Amino acid sequence: MALGTDDVDVIPEVERGLGNTYIIDNKTYVSRDEVYDGYKCADRGMILPFVSEYTWPIEVRAFLYLVGLLYCFLGVAIIADIFMGAIEKITSKTRKVYLTSEKEDEPEVIEVRIWSDAVANLTLMALGSSAPEILLAIIEVIANKFEAGALGPGTIVGSAAFNLFVISAVCVLSIPNGESRRIKDIKVFAVTAVFSIVAYVWLLIILKAVSPNEVEVWEAAVTFLMFPLLVLLAWLAEKNFCGVPNKTDTSKQIELGNFQPADKFLRDRQYFRDGRLDRDGLVAFIKEVKNYPGLTDEDAAILAASKLVESQSHSRMWYRVGAVRNMTGGRKTQPQLSTKLKVVYNAMNEHPDAPTLGEVPQVKPHQNAVIDFHAASCAVMEDIGKFKVALCRSGRLDNRVSVRVETIDGTATEEQDYMPINEVITFEPEESEKFVEVEIINDNQWEPDEEFFLKISLLMSAEEREGVQLGRISIMEITILNDDEPGIVMFQKRGFLVKESIGNAVIPVVRKNGADGEITVKWRSIDKTAVSGKDYTGGEGVLTFKHTEIEQNIEIPIIDDMTPEKDEHFEIELFEPTGGAKIGQINRTAVTITNDDDFNNVLNNMMQMTNANIHAMQVHHETYVSQIKDALNVNGGDIENATAGDYVLHFLTFGWKIIFALVPPPSLLGGWLCFIISLVCIGLLTAIIGDLASIFGCLVNLDDAITAITFVALGTSLPDTFASRAAAVQEKYADNAIGNVTGSNSVNVFLGLGLPWFIASVYHYAKGTKFKVAAGTLGFSVGLFSGLCIITIALLMARRVFSVFGKTELGGPTGPKICSGIFMIMLWFIYVLVSAFQTTGYFDF
Repeated sequence: MALGTDDVDVIPEVERGLGNTYIIDNKTYVSRDEVYDGYKCADRGMILPFVSEYTWPIEVRAFLYLVGLLYCFLGVAIIADIFMGAIEKITSKTRKVYLTSEKEDEPEVIEVRIWSDAVANLTLMALGSSAPEILLAIIEVIANKFEAGALGPGTIVGSAAFNLFVISAVCVLSIPNGESRRIKDIKVFAVTAVFSIVAYVWLLIILKAVSPNEVEVWEAAVTFLMFPLLVLLAWLAEKNFCGVPNKTDTSKQIELGNFQPADKFLRDRQYFRDGRLDRDGLVAFIKEVKNYPGLTDEDAAILAASKLVESQSHSRMWYRVGAVRNMTGGRKTQPQLSTKLKVVYNAMNEHPDAPTLGEVPQVKPHQNAVIDFHAASCAVMEDIGKFKVALCRSGRLDNRVSVRVETIDGTATEEQDYMPINEVITFEPEESEKFVEVEIINDNQWEPDEEFFLKISLLMSAEEREGVQLGRISIMEITILNDDEPGIVMFQKRGFLVKESIGNAVIPVVRKNGADGEITVKWRSIDKTAVSGKDYTGGEGVLTFKHTEIEQNIEIPIIDDMTPEKDEHFEIELFEPTGGAKIGQINRTAVTITNDDDFNNVLNNMMQMTNANIHAMQVHHETYVSQIKDALNVNGGDIENATAGDYVLHFLTFGWKIIFALVPPPSLLGGWLCFIISLVCIGLLTAIIGDLASIFGCLVNLDDAITAITFVALGTSLPDTFASRAAAVQEKYADNAIGNVTGSNSVNVFLGLGLPWFIASVYHYAKGTKFKVAAGTLGFSVGLFSGLCIITIALLMARRVFSVFGKTELGGPTGPKICSGIFMIMLWFIYVLVSAFQTTGYFDF
């Protein structure tokens, strides 16, 4: 057995043996100095090193331990993702509440969550995000034979400093210019903010004033019991037991961290409000999506799922899981859109009359000028050089209006395949057509057909938006090809299915095998079982394809007579092309008008596709099969939308993913089995991280306290940083971004220090000894953080109150926003540098 010098001093009746040996009770012990002579830092770990590193250069060992530390941080992030899934499963339990409705025999049924937001955030969710720091402190005390260490407490205080200073700064700076985010539930934030200060001031009191350099049993017990007190007071604040009740009781709203299927929400007429979707709402949404030509039902389902996810209220846990999966190349928590769908989605969201995609605004041609492209798509040769694209104006013509036209990359990229455009086009009174000049770059290299997009958008100011609106074709797809033929004209397919109440049936006509020159083609409707004037408004017309245009639409008004009928159909025929074009193989198409029952089948199919897209984005897995499949495949199997970064991160984390895929999925036993096993796995990894950090710090001559507030604190806090930034940008309020930081910092102290200190103090009390906790470095770090914490919270409250900051915690005016962010980051640097200087003995405290 190896003994250190300190051990010899406290053991009675020790006799010196030969060399560096000792004799105790007639047993010979070897000195630790003898065992580890020349083997630097080998005695610092509880588990490591696994193999002898005696002959390894210190530089190589330090590098390997650093790489191992970073790799284990990734492992902790991945198992924490599964841990969060279990917590989501546990906290998502709901109960049914029956309310009276307009129908006497059918009461309205809503589901409300059993878990309170405040209780869930401060218990399971706080444990989920802070588990590594808390377990590190507990394991360190146990491994040190119930003696205090520097790594655990240092990590807790260092992590709290990074969370408060850096994460708050990132959230303040991440808000786009002109936008702001306020904390909604200010009462709960006030409780957690006060406790985050009290927690560290209390540590300072017990370490410096009441019992210097010692923690007594009652002190540790009070520290631990502050945790349930915090939860209780936060719950009371959330329930408004003191003060004026909130206008909306958020406890009665379902938090859709777990995505509930769309068919559960068939009540609310206004779709996508609070993440709910009904059949009528889906119909309205599909109509709007179909205004953008070339989109399939599958595209519409993906867009519907995207908007549904965006409209839902998410917890901080949801954002943290998303951040971890982005860091590890895993399955995303938000739909992945192709380039074209992103363009359509952004254009829909930019509409001034429907920023959240509510009901489709009706065109008012007598009140507004309507601006759109002449065609939805065109194709040009790579060597065309410059060509013109027409913008058409209809509706009101007596006013002067302006719109912005800009290019967006598709598979073609600006500066390489085409010259970018971002200009304002102005229509003078009575002017109905303008042109934008587009330049294609010929690089003399063979390339497949590529496309990019032109987009029309309204200008920013309210005055410039007045009297003008976008038409149906506000996005134009431009394909770069190598062909100079006028082409053939034909229908896109032989038949179309429309509902009687659709309004206008849009029938696309495409131009293939060439797009050179201007051509025309005539069309006419032909009555079959559907009769023009009774079931639809038919007739004749001429379609004009300008030079490079490859798609035009025929619009046929469908008459809804509101009477039950069988399926009816009519046909449309193309004839007499001009400009050298020819009629293609599909020169006639049938349009079938369906009754409501068949349309319901189509709609049900859309609902199922939307549900499938939403189900694929659940935070947790239901089966081992889906869990293992996600672990094996990059981007959770969505290879089409996987980036090069996803592949690299997936390769780096593949081992961890496979190991942790064996953890039982959260669907078993209500999530509790997954919760317990994930917590055990986090504990094991945390023990290894503690050894890696301690040995690495020793090898590079860093004190454990410095290693804790830098490497370990940053490694455990980075996922929270990305999660808070995402929440700040995507949420309407700041609660999920910074509202939980103060609560998490408090929980770290009450559980991460209160629990291990209570165990250790009880152990020492039973043995008649004292639990020593050196107040020097820890006390200084706690005192410094407490002072800077008060300054930061005061700044956040000043931003909420004073108009110079925009009366908002996050965002606001650009200048004060940047100054606030830089100031908080400086506070973190001050904390780290001053703490490091004190630890290394530059000054005493």
